[in-house]
Amino acid sequence: MPQLLLIIAAGAGLILAGRWLRQEQRRIAAELRAAKEAMERQELDQAVPLEQDPATGVYRPKRVR
Repeated sequence: MPQLLLIIAAGAGLILAGRWLRQEQRRIAAELRAAKEAMERQELDQAVPLEQDPATGVYRPKRVR
């Protein structure tokens, strides 16, 4: 009988550990997703618009007037 209780306790511990692990995986994935989106927004904010020089056809940074 004590072996059965030990097996039940170990099973319950494994179930709880599995739930905790899945929750941590979801939390980390959400943090990584948020960091990736922040990096993409930062790249877009730092992008310099280009304009084509009609004489040469070369693209240069747009002049701010």
